[in-house]
Amino acid sequence: MKYHVYVIELSRQVFTKNTKFRNANPQYNGVLECLYVGMTSKTPQERLLQHKTGSRNRKGYKLSSSIVLKYGMFLRPSLYQHLKPTSRSEALLMEKELTLVLKRRRYAVWSN
Repeated sequence: MKYHVYVIELSRQVFTKNTKFRNANPQYNGVLECLYVGMTSKTPQERLLQHKTGSRNRKGYKLSSSIVLKYGMFLRPSLYQHLKPTSRSEALLMEKELTLVLKRRRYAVWSN
């Protein structure tokens, strides 16, 4: 199975209204966007839909991030389209690396 790393732009309200997000991004200065970085075995479009509809799996577990459910706006393919689908273990590493790269570029980022 192949996994995709993806980026969703979040409303800037997440920074002012979500303490956990704010504490995870002390470098944020209000200039750039707030983002969510994730990975999925689905397409990024399918995964965004899961987040935004608050989907649950067969056992009733939430499939959506509460931050994306509440503040997610749209995909940002220009920030992830250079990443090719890969194995789960590689995608986990890519997700962490992309999160760090984006934070260094002064984006405010949430990732699992």
